[in-house]
Amino acid sequence: MKFPSSYGLIARIAKEQYQRAFRMALGSTLYPVWVRNVQNVVRDHMSDSCDYDFNIDEKLVGMESRVKEVVSSLGTGFDDVLMIGIKGMGGGGKTTLARAVFDQISSHFDVFDQISSQFEGKSFVENFREVSNASLSGLKSLQKQVLRDVLNDKDIKRVMHDRKVLVVLDDVDHIDQLEALAGEPNWLKPGSRIIITTRDEQVLVAHWVKFIHDVSLLSDKEAICLFGRYAFGRDNPIEGHKELSIQVVHYASGLLLTLRVLSSFLCGKNELEWTDALERLKTIPLMETLKKLELSYISLEEDYKEIFLDIGCMLKGLHKDVVVTTLESCGFHIRNGLRVLEQKSLVTFSKFEFVEMHDHIIEMGRNIVRHSHPDKPHKHSRLWVCNEIEEILSNDLVNKNFVCKLEKTNRFSLVTDISFMQYVLNLHNFREGFRKMKGLRFLSVLIEDRFDNSKSKKVSLDFPDTLRYLSVKCYPFRSLPKTFQANNLVALVMAYSCIIQLWEGGERKVLNKMRFLDLNHSRLCTLDLGLVQNLETLNLEGCNNLLIYVDISHSRLRTLDLRRASNLETLILNVCRNLVELQMPIVIIWNNFTWPMNAKSSKNLNISHSKLKTLDIGLTPNLENLDLGNCNYLEEVHMADECQKLKNVKLSHSKLRTLDIGQTPSCENLDLGNCNYLEELHMADECQMLKNLKISHSKLRTLNIRLIPNLENLDRENFNYMEEIHVVGERQKLINLNISHSKLRTLNLGPTPNLETLDLKECCNLDYTLCGVDESHEVGPLAVLHLIVESRESCPLHPNNSLPKFEFSCFYEEDRPLLTRNLEKLISLSKCACTNHEMFSGSICGLQRLRKLKLEGNIRDVLKDLDQLECLEELFLLSTTINHLPDSI
Repeated sequence: MKFPSSYGLIARIAKEQYQRAFRMALGSTLYPVWVRNVQNVVRDHMSDSCDYDFNIDEKLVGMESRVKEVVSSLGTGFDDVLMIGIKGMGGGGKTTLARAVFDQISSHFDVFDQISSQFEGKSFVENFREVSNASLSGLKSLQKQVLRDVLNDKDIKRVMHDRKVLVVLDDVDHIDQLEALAGEPNWLKPGSRIIITTRDEQVLVAHWVKFIHDVSLLSDKEAICLFGRYAFGRDNPIEGHKELSIQVVHYASGLLLTLRVLSSFLCGKNELEWTDALERLKTIPLMETLKKLELSYISLEEDYKEIFLDIGCMLKGLHKDVVVTTLESCGFHIRNGLRVLEQKSLVTFSKFEFVEMHDHIIEMGRNIVRHSHPDKPHKHSRLWVCNEIEEILSNDLVNKNFVCKLEKTNRFSLVTDISFMQYVLNLHNFREGFRKMKGLRFLSVLIEDRFDNSKSKKVSLDFPDTLRYLSVKCYPFRSLPKTFQANNLVALVMAYSCIIQLWEGGERKVLNKMRFLDLNHSRLCTLDLGLVQNLETLNLEGCNNLLIYVDISHSRLRTLDLRRASNLETLILNVCRNLVELQMPIVIIWNNFTWPMNAKSSKNLNISHSKLKTLDIGLTPNLENLDLGNCNYLEEVHMADECQKLKNVKLSHSKLRTLDIGQTPSCENLDLGNCNYLEELHMADECQMLKNLKISHSKLRTLNIRLIPNLENLDRENFNYMEEIHVVGERQKLINLNISHSKLRTLNLGPTPNLETLDLKECCNLDYTLCGVDESHEVGPLAVLHLIVESRESCPLHPNNSLPKFEFSCFYEEDRPLLTRNLEKLISLSKCACTNHEMFSGSICGLQRLRKLKLEGNIRDVLKDLDQLECLEELFLLSTTINHLPDSI
């Protein structure tokens, strides 16, 4: 039996176990048990080993970690049939990864020899999609290849059932292909492994493949290294080509195929040729990459192709809700369509649900539009290149089915400035051109801020009524034209615009289809949305001219952004029962705020820094975050009877006198810091989840925390009125406790094994403490004490005392149970600013486990009984007033 040396310890252990099994169980019924034990040894050591040498081709930068991830999945369940999927966009490295995994497993089979009955056949089937789709006999030829590789047999089902096999099916694009070659798991002998690469995740899902790996694109660091190895034969670009190489990597955006093609093309060329090639890529994409990517597009249904082109040419970067609602208004079945595009790796979604698309996929989509009518942009269904749009409008070449986007884009180095003073093209051409686009569905325009606003009162643009999505950033006019009916409009974006009122002459329009309205940082003064009843998202951030009174009583409104709308005084949200998110100004001067009494969908409510005096949050069963911090005039808050999901409550710096937080079983953080008038706090019957409680600078006299078993941090700093704290039972999770400046006379903490910080500063009335001690706990590390002493002219508690007066700050570290034993000694030092030297010395020298002592400040006499500190190893004296050292040193 042979073991490759690269396996080292794993191979030796496996060999020893095998030989032992063979000797002891030969001819015995126990043989399979021993074999299984050996399999477990190999599997366990393989999973734990960090020395496994994958010996990946040095040009496959970044592939080693990806190979390890897949190989670790292959070892799951030795006796099971396992199918593993590898999915990703075209050119992303799926085949490269699968080949590397196949080669690694194939080259290390010897370790399983005679132990796990190694694979009895191996086959790597490349170009699965291309061969199987080429002719009716395509699948049969692939079956023959697998049978030829595994064993020359005509019946694939019978052969696969009798052989433990490793098969890679590369570039599968249809479920029928899998069923023909992989079939059901019971086709295969236990221990077999099937690896499937595909662009379409649905193929794997439909075949019940449980382990699916998404191929990650190369990072910038990996990309520059790989490009360097292919283009220069080294990890880093050669002198003079560094910046150009960075441009190549930026263009490739992590796509392995693009990096390989460009590195081969640019290898050996001079700087001028590199520059020319990169300039060409700005207008003429790399066809080898696009052809690879187009395969995913070709496999789409016709309506899904249209959805893809709309997103690629227009809607990429928008929120998923906007894309869904806008395309639904065009008659598309968009939810299934988006899922199909996602499964084919044509679109992705960010953490916050924005629709994203790889640069090359965008390029591929736009190239498809261009190729429908080469050199005739006026016949294209979608336009995004500025000079082409201008030429079409100025020459009256309008296609009624245009989707139009005028934008700044670095890829094509275009500047979209339709500030009409800059171009020979006059306003009339734009007005007439837009009016003739009878089928225009999407229009996105960025107008640079060089327009003469004095003329904006008299002119405007005409927009076709077919528009579903309209975005005109930096719109130079004061309102939208009366002629624009907007009855199909779903989303309107007028950010940074000069708009003062929505419609010319203050006209009101019924806009039943509008769901999204974004007027952020505009000059809006008034807003009447009475006839826009289906609005779901409203963004008024930075609308500083929006004055006095806004009534936004819309039952479907889900998101409202009023950040930096600083002049708003009254806000009415009476019937906004579906409001989920409310963003408020940092400083609010409101006198009146009306919240819906039934806001069942609301999750976040932030009204911090307002001048509100009272607030009733009504019925809000899904509320998770409530922020009323820095509401300096707030006197009353009426909580709902039940807020089952409320996690975070912030009411700091308010004028609240009493607070009942009701039934809030999920509350984790309660901030009542600097509520200087707070006299009564009524907690829920049980606050099982509460971890952090801050109630500093209040007038509370008593506090009961017996029903807060998971409390970790309690901040009650400057509790000048606090006389009692009820702590009953164990506080296993209490870590930090601050009750400084209180009037407590006794403190019973009970068992607090995890307590790390205890602040009793200025607790001048504290006479007695009781801290639970686990007697079985072993004595821990030795202690460290750092004492800083400062002289004082007088002691406020004993003004006539003639003893020397000083106060100190103390930093003490010790094993926690020992800390509780010595606590009284430290408290005795902190009670007042006058004491005698003997008392001071006795308190310090009573800390028997003290290893390190640091005395700093106005200390005249060093402790005379230091010899009692038997464990003392280090003594630091930082003082210029010490007269002499004691004999004990």
